[in-house]
Amino acid sequence: MTEAPAHDEAHGGGLGSRLNWLRAAVLGANDGVVSTAGLVVGVAGATESQAALLTAGLSGLLAGSMSMAAGEYVSVSSQRDSEKAALAMEKRELRERPEAELAELTGLLAARGLSPEVAREAAEQLTARDALRAHARVELGIDPDALTNPWHAAGASFLAFTVGALLPLLAIVLPPPSARLWVTVLSVLAALTLTGWWSARLGAAPTGPAILRNAAGGALAMGVTYAAGSLLGAAGV
Repeated sequence: MTEAPAHDEAHGGGLGSRLNWLRAAVLGANDGVVSTAGLVVGVAGATESQAALLTAGLSGLLAGSMSMAAGEYVSVSSQRDSEKAALAMEKRELRERPEAELAELTGLLAARGLSPEVAREAAEQLTARDALRAHARVELGIDPDALTNPWHAAGASFLAFTVGALLPLLAIVLPPPSARLWVTVLSVLAALTLTGWWSARLGAAPTGPAILRNAAGGALAMGVTYAAGSLLGAAGV
């Protein structure tokens, strides 16, 4: 007797959710690398003071990570509020006009390729099992058991930005003055190459253009801020 082949791939909404979280973490770390690198390299163009570099880098890290966390919390909270409002409306409609909602679910299933008879039978079975969950997933595209948590999103953004920002901060303050600028630039470009490659792989996109865009953007940011810092330092500002 031949056994059915085993499948290793994950199914359901959990995989997509995990990929979204991972992609957000990569992008958050990338933001931390670029913004902090631009800040400390700009300060390095104006002064060689390690205390000034450390102060600027830490301030940028804290400000950026808190801003990312706050922005993510507000954004996800708004999304969660909208999802809860949509679920409440759907629950009310199911209570007030169940037949119309059953017909609506049947139509949605038929639009996905089921025959009218099979769609009706499936809609009746889904409704009997859990009407709200069926309408939430098919009609609204919401999993009522997996609403996004704004605190989790804020914490993940804070951590991702902090991890990314630590690289240019350490690279600018640890090496001797004669080497700190090149150590920082090379470290940042290496990190941006990695995050560009990883983000492209997560999105199943070509890695070359993503790496080039990421590294070029970081190099441009550091070049502009270093030039500005050098001009301000030369002017004695």
